[in-house]
Amino acid sequence: MYHRKVRDSATPSPGTRDACATRSSPLHSRVHFFLYRNGRLHCEDVDLARVAEELGTPLYVYSAGTILDHYQRLDAALAPLDHLICYAVKANSNRAILKLLADAGAGFDIVSGGELFRVLAAGGDPAKCTFAGVGKSREEIEYALDQRVYSFNVESEAELEYIDRIANASRRRGMRAPIALRANPDVNPHTYEYIATGSHENKFGIPLGRLAAIYERAANMRNIDIVGVQMHIGSQITEAEPFADAIKKVAPIVRDLKSKYGIKFFSIGGGLGIVYESSFESGRSEWWKENTSASTNKSKALSIQEYVDATLPALRELNVRILLEPGRLLVGNAGVLLTRVRYIKQTGQKKFTIVDAGMNDLIRPALYHSYHEIVPVEEPNCVGSVSGAGQTSKNKSTNKIKEKIDIVGPVCESGDFFALDREMPEVHECDLLAIMSAGAYGFVMASNYNSRPLPAEVLVRGDKFAIIRKRQTWKDLVRGEIDAPV
Repeated sequence: MYHRKVRDSATPSPGTRDACATRSSPLHSRVHFFLYRNGRLHCEDVDLARVAEELGTPLYVYSAGTILDHYQRLDAALAPLDHLICYAVKANSNRAILKLLADAGAGFDIVSGGELFRVLAAGGDPAKCTFAGVGKSREEIEYALDQRVYSFNVESEAELEYIDRIANASRRRGMRAPIALRANPDVNPHTYEYIATGSHENKFGIPLGRLAAIYERAANMRNIDIVGVQMHIGSQITEAEPFADAIKKVAPIVRDLKSKYGIKFFSIGGGLGIVYESSFESGRSEWWKENTSASTNKSKALSIQEYVDATLPALRELNVRILLEPGRLLVGNAGVLLTRVRYIKQTGQKKFTIVDAGMNDLIRPALYHSYHEIVPVEEPNCVGSVSGAGQTSKNKSTNKIKEKIDIVGPVCESGDFFALDREMPEVHECDLLAIMSAGAYGFVMASNYNSRPLPAEVLVRGDKFAIIRKRQTWKDLVRGEIDAPV
């Protein structure tokens, strides 16, 4: 329940940055609703500095308006197709966010029994859930069968046989397991190697040359119901071509399967990338016009419409239901991690900004060396810049002091960093920073490493915000642990 209301103390002036982006304007040409207003960073109409003062830091903050806008834009772009958008729960599994999407009509892409449990707890429909993952357990398969999920995405022959055996044990309940084999189209998604899933070198899916034979085996299994075919080539893909290439390779197989087995759907997976660099500026519609213009001949970001335009023609010809499994696309740019500066440390030619968030709160920079833009919550208004260690110069374009710093956390690891040699406005102790694009694979990958309590999570909707996960306490860290009897 939204129980707090936060309003600006003053009406935004005409000079306020991006002043045209008020709550009355739609998000359809933007990727998020984080903006400076009266010199303070806001999420929708909520002043983030005030939220941090009330709830402390580190703190995850999500924009409900941004999430729903992304979902609605994708849904509208796919209107020519019979389709179902199945949100990839692994990107951000907070129950409040799942409920937000369930209420909007979304289905869900799940990869564990726990994720299915979360979806059900949020009011999601199991008949709109596809169950993916290469190593499903007996308990998870039985639970998903009991809940009557839409489909199991099968990754191997061994898994197909395992599901058949488990479904056979449940025949007294009249159950047949609905399945879709996961095709591995062997395309290069041009993304980071750890999140590429559509190559022959990855553990995911079945080679195209083996699909026909395995579907024939499945057709002869008494407890298996063939309902579709699925593929997924990777994550954080910012070009339309890999998606279009994969669809073209799998489309003939889909037509054949429809003819032989009457399959109902083709799931083309997710993977559409978001803006990490220039994340804050991408909140302006003008940024998209500047960075996707024909004159540049190269887009810095892939819009929803460009993605649909590249994939729609081949999909329309199939005349089956199309499933999408976006995760990062819906929630990535909708979240920030707020963190406060504890100390400034100067060591020779190196300057460190030590913040209260750590790699346990957001591990992506340490794990993938991934880039997250970091902006001050108080809008900088200084003159001049620092372009290197000890070198001061004038920055005519921004007219603000800048310096190269490392932004690091308190965890006892050299890999505990959020930015290295990052040019930033001058930062001081107690300043509040916002780590952008933290809505996906942020909290869900957090841990208690160094016995650090997990941060709180907040959902913003208009001028209201609500805590959707309480901050852990030190007592929570040992809850569930039991003394050995000897």
